[in-house]
Amino acid sequence: MEISQNIILVGLMGSGKTTIGRLLARRLERPFYDSDQEIEQRCGVRVRTIFDLEGEAGFRQREAATIADLLKGSGIVLATGGGAVLNPCNREQMKRHGWVVYLDVPVRVLYERTRNDQNRPLLQVADPIAKLEALRAERDPLYREVADFVLDGARHHSSNAVQRILKEWETCETSK
Repeated sequence: MEISQNIILVGLMGSGKTTIGRLLARRLERPFYDSDQEIEQRCGVRVRTIFDLEGEAGFRQREAATIADLLKGSGIVLATGGGAVLNPCNREQMKRHGWVVYLDVPVRVLYERTRNDQNRPLLQVADPIAKLEALRAERDPLYREVADFVLDGARHHSSNAVQRILKEWETCETSK
C-alpha cells in the first residue's frame, strides 16, 4: 500500500462508516470525506430532498460524480453512501483508487442505530427491518466484491475498529 493511497469505507447505512472514517482520518492525519455530506454541501440540500425531487436514480448520478471527483486525489479517507456499490463504475473507481474496508454489521444492530433517523429516505417504510434485510441481501455481495478487508462492525467499538483497520492496512503495506 502506498502512503498516498485512499482508504474507502463501504457498508450499509448505520454501519459506522462516518464515525470510523473520521477517527481513522484523524489518526492518519488525512482529509476525511463523507460522500453523502459532500453531495449535500455541493447541492445545498439534504439527501432526503434530493431523493424527493430527483428520485433515487437522480441521487445515484450525483453520488457517482461526487465519488469520482473525490477519488481523483490521493491520501484521503472516504465514507461512501450505503448504495454507492450499486453502480459498477463506483465499484471500479473504489478498487482502482483505494484500499476498501467493508464494515459488516448485522441488520438488528443497523436497525437500532438508524431507527430514529428521519434522514434515511430508504428506511421511511412500514417495515424498516425488512427493508434493511433486503438491502443487505442485495448489497452484501457487492461490498465483498470491492473489499480488501471485511471488518465485523458489530464486534468492535469504533476506536477498536480503527485499530483493527490500521493493523490490517499496515500488514498489507508491509507485504507489498
